[in-house]
Amino acid sequence: MSTILGTRIAQVASLLAITALCGVHALPADAQDAPDRQWRHGVALIGQPEYQEGFDHFDYVNPDAPKGGTLRLSATGSFDTFNPLLSRGELASGLTLVYETLMEPSMDEVSAEYGLLAEALSYPDDYSSVTFRLREGAQWHDGKPVTPEDVVWSFEKAIELDPQRQFYYQHVTGAEVTGEREVTFTFDQTDNRELPQIVGQLLILPKHWWEGEGPNGQPRDIGATTLEPPLGSGPYKLSSFQPGSDVSYERVEDYWGADLPVRIGTNNFDRIDYTYFADRSVEFEAFKAGNFDYWFENAALRWETGYEFPAAQDGRVVREELENPYRSSGSLVGFIPNLRQEKFQDPRVRQALNYAFDFEELNRTIFYGAYERIDSYFYGTELASDGLPQGEELEILESVGDKLPETVFTTEYKNPVGGGPQAMRDNLREAVRLFGEAGYEIRNNRMVNAQTGEPFEFEIILNGPTIERVALPFVENLRRIGVSARVRTIEPSQYINRIRSRDFDVIYAGWGQSLSPGNEQWEYWGSRSADREGSQNFAGIADEGIDALIQKVVFADDRDTLVAATRALDRALLAHHYVVPSYTSRTARIAYWDKFGRPDELPEYSIGFPDIWWSKAAAEAPQPGEEG
Repeated sequence: MSTILGTRIAQVASLLAITALCGVHALPADAQDAPDRQWRHGVALIGQPEYQEGFDHFDYVNPDAPKGGTLRLSATGSFDTFNPLLSRGELASGLTLVYETLMEPSMDEVSAEYGLLAEALSYPDDYSSVTFRLREGAQWHDGKPVTPEDVVWSFEKAIELDPQRQFYYQHVTGAEVTGEREVTFTFDQTDNRELPQIVGQLLILPKHWWEGEGPNGQPRDIGATTLEPPLGSGPYKLSSFQPGSDVSYERVEDYWGADLPVRIGTNNFDRIDYTYFADRSVEFEAFKAGNFDYWFENAALRWETGYEFPAAQDGRVVREELENPYRSSGSLVGFIPNLRQEKFQDPRVRQALNYAFDFEELNRTIFYGAYERIDSYFYGTELASDGLPQGEELEILESVGDKLPETVFTTEYKNPVGGGPQAMRDNLREAVRLFGEAGYEIRNNRMVNAQTGEPFEFEIILNGPTIERVALPFVENLRRIGVSARVRTIEPSQYINRIRSRDFDVIYAGWGQSLSPGNEQWEYWGSRSADREGSQNFAGIADEGIDALIQKVVFADDRDTLVAATRALDRALLAHHYVVPSYTSRTARIAYWDKFGRPDELPEYSIGFPDIWWSKAAAEAPQPGEEG
């Protein structure tokens, strides 16, 4: 399962229209009274929800966390819209503070959600639909109630305007009002346990506001980008901004949900500011100067050598490495060739490219040994394949065996190992052999198609300079076997547009994974997403065997089968050599000015920043109701 609100790099145009969408209807007679309906305060994909009905607050929060203070954050790039539903435009950071969803995830469970805008949900045993009951008292910042009509309208507009959501919710065939505070979603398939939860992630917007008039007297347009501060229902509202430069949010003093169990101890800062930077190095210098408060470090070299400034040495800036965010997630990152181009369609060519990537040398010379080589699409989790297939995993693979490479059954996936001159000579020799099997040969020091004489060349596009130090040695190794590759760094908005339109040879990107994979696997590598502009199927994977294994993952009926099916899918993806895997670290490196308090025990699967942190200055100041 994957949440999609923040995934703006890969918003897509679906080839499958959802044709049976319902508008707001009169209440059906058979839906007016359902005395046998089982209402649930929460839902979990793995086991049962940890928190029982009526719980006071999440265990990982400080229920008495002080309110107050300002949090200053940074963002890279720019923004040009506050409309969260569109697949175009650059969405401003922090809008999840303003808008809310039907359900709220827990940070100390895997794939568990509890009621937020909805106080409860209900679904039949076959998971053919889900009904949400909205909370009485849930309201927009203008005081109007959040209604089932808002939910239906938000769903319809989301799939109309954002092809990624359309694909994500492709099995939702209808949304209708079924009670005074109830809305029901129906599905076109049964026994998909994930569907109630992904509907719970639906972002709810105010229908009355978007269908009203703006300050200029003209009707608002939900289908257009806008810089009008939006109306939301969340704990913050947008208070000020400078287009493309900075945006600020203020805590809503009379926020309707402040005392909900899922909200107690959270949203503790009075104000949250975001300042935008075009260059990551300049951004770090601004952090060192104290211009903002928190830094997530993504460069091993800087982590090892860049913190010699006085504030980091005397303790005013705190550095930590925390594994929490990675306990429930896996990832694959690397160089992704565009299979829509003929030259990348032969898996031997793609495998040859991997033999030219020398991770071990990079890890020794520029990474200070801080990284691990990725060898799974679900790296770092129990879902990663290992060894040769056995047991239920083998049975699943055999059920679609005629659609899979033979190596899936016979050969464990291993990345080439470099790290020295002889090792790389051997690797490059193997790369040349693979190119030869694919119909290429070296002529005049150039790798060319043996039949046409066309040289094998390509461009790697990057969205910033960080990965240049990784890509350039890769290009140099390729040059040694006659492959002409070049690196081009472009600004982020152009990079995103080129990915959306598939205007690239090779990109450096990746995918995150939860411990409960599901429908998003179709988006990542399903045939139906391969040719849709903007999908997260960056490579353009369209393979019957992969599709069959995705189906096994989505419809796994218990945890053991889900793990076995996911490992089978992982093994098949690896056998096709769709990506040149790079590296990762399984800890989050953070630095922050010593201005914050936080719970003694962070949640199992998250740093919890900034949601459950608070200002030390606010802790020292009198709280409301206290004497000054």
